[in-house]
Amino acid sequence: MAKKNEVKIGSGEVFLPIADGGIKAGFASPVWGYLDNGIDLNRELVKNPASTFYGRVSGSSMTGVGIEDEDILVIDKSLQVRDGDIAVCFVDGEFTLKRVKIDGEIIWLLPGNPNYKPIKVTKENDFAIWGVVTYSIKNVQKKNSGKKISVGREIKTSRAKK
Repeated sequence: MAKKNEVKIGSGEVFLPIADGGIKAGFASPVWGYLDNGIDLNRELVKNPASTFYGRVSGSSMTGVGIEDEDILVIDKSLQVRDGDIAVCFVDGEFTLKRVKIDGEIIWLLPGNPNYKPIKVTKENDFAIWGVVTYSIKNVQKKNSGKKISVGREIKTSRAKK
């Protein structure tokens, strides 16, 4: 097991430090004192390695549920789809990512974006569920031309006196 602030690479595992005490999304909190032993994202995100694959999203039909173009999905083929799951589906020769709605004998594939129409799947369709999405990994540092500073650099600010 990796020690604090140590990166361990070997036998397919990559342990990176994790701030496991919780990173506050409210008021600022010092995080470095809370770094714990490492975490291997494959071990954390992949429960069934033999039946799990990653997929990169292409398109905007699921933006309303937080899945955007170029996000990386963790998809497990061993899971049975349940009503409400987000799944990678094969419909009439094409792959699509949608929320599954089971309505008796009919399956609806629901987009997460109102600009797209639901897909009604019936016995006449060539249909298969390729896997259930278990995690979505996104790049929150979008390409931009904003000003940059070095990570870890202390920023001094001054407040105007009244």
